[in-house]
Amino acid sequence: MAAESRRLFIGPRLRRIRRELGLTQAQMAADMEVSASYITLIERNQRPLPADLLLRLAETYTLDLSVFSSGENETFAQLEAALVDPIFSELSVGREDVRDLLSANPAMGEAVAALYQSYRASQSAVMEARAAGGSSPADPLEEAREFIAAAHNYFPALDEAGEETARALGAAGGSGPAGRAGPSGGGLMEALSERFKKRHALTLRILPADIMVGAYRRHDRHRAQIAISEALDQASRVFQAVLQLILLEQGKALDDTVNAAAFDSDAGRRLARAALANYAAGAVIFPYERFHASLGDLKYDIEAISRRFGASFEQVCHRLTTMQRPDRSGIPFFFLRIDAAGNVSKRFSAGVFPFARYGGSCPLWNIHEAFRTPHKIISQTVQLPDGETYFSLARTVHGGEAGFGAPKAERAVALGCEIKHARQLIYAEGLDFETAAPTPIGVTCRLCPRPGCAARAHPPLERRLIIDEHRRMATPFSFAFD
Repeated sequence: MAAESRRLFIGPRLRRIRRELGLTQAQMAADMEVSASYITLIERNQRPLPADLLLRLAETYTLDLSVFSSGENETFAQLEAALVDPIFSELSVGREDVRDLLSANPAMGEAVAALYQSYRASQSAVMEARAAGGSSPADPLEEAREFIAAAHNYFPALDEAGEETARALGAAGGSGPAGRAGPSGGGLMEALSERFKKRHALTLRILPADIMVGAYRRHDRHRAQIAISEALDQASRVFQAVLQLILLEQGKALDDTVNAAAFDSDAGRRLARAALANYAAGAVIFPYERFHASLGDLKYDIEAISRRFGASFEQVCHRLTTMQRPDRSGIPFFFLRIDAAGNVSKRFSAGVFPFARYGGSCPLWNIHEAFRTPHKIISQTVQLPDGETYFSLARTVHGGEAGFGAPKAERAVALGCEIKHARQLIYAEGLDFETAAPTPIGVTCRLCPRPGCAARAHPPLERRLIIDEHRRMATPFSFAFD
């Protein structure tokens, strides 16, 4: 019986890993020196995965053995979280039932978890549509954001193409200390200039802002040149030059990726393609292997990483949300950028944080405090109403042109992760997560059920308001829980 309990049935997880590696069953079978039908049986959970084959898989594809258990643990956590939903309140379903389901049919467990996540997303969309005043036409920006979120902000083909381009430019470096040798900043601009000239017969020029007439970058086909505004700092100049190179050289890859999804509007598709181009540019400036090695070297010190790659604080934060390669994954981060009024202009997540589609963020989240201490990184432990706890960092960033009197935009960014990953960050050194209580926050006021919040701006959509003119409570709204 003990031997039976150790048998490893992880078919769905193996299938997912195989697909992420871009292999057919026949190709994996050839690598493992087994028959394709045997791989099929394992993926259908009709055969267990033997220990020797597990070790061979890990060695052949350079996989961490933990990847074969993380999927089941994630599904178990999702199903367990679903059980606390009121729709299951009259059913006597417990943890053992979840274990039985995952043991007997893990694929069905994943399907139930995905169905519940879809249900919650639909419920949130309905409530937020009510908050926005009813139904509305397709929102191109939300379409693009949902496209990125569906992929957990990870596009392996673009990462691989980015590393290849970085190697050609001499920017990929290596792993460990040698990984610091790749050019950045001015050196990378020189390499880019040479590539534009040799491959595309284009001249890369830095031009005064008045000649650019408000543009940061312009592909001037008549003069056969790529013009970048000198009003940009060095990191932004490099990014704009790389972005233009991506548009010239990876157009088909961008089209193939975005055309594989369905969009309700052409504007949504075009915005998604633009987001992919920005992603691909980041993959060139921060080649995956070299960047991943730096995360361990520097313990996710964002400012130190910025200096190593000659990039901005915000550019590094963007790249941190994309590190999901199966055999070289980083911490799954989420990212948010707001202005002083609380308007959200960017948000990315590796599938770990439930952003609201509309409305501002919680006023108790310290991203709003960052405006009081410009350019200083502040940290905070926060907890959502569902009990999930996160560690977040916040800091202001500046956008706009350089020079006296030039228009500038001050924004704040937040980068966060689940609390279980926090100890890997240099920012968590010396913090006591065991005894210090996290700050209770919500996704946004209209979706937050927390009572007694003095910072609340709107009543929750799922609760019935209680209006009593003879009593004034400390909180702005009173509501029932029936």
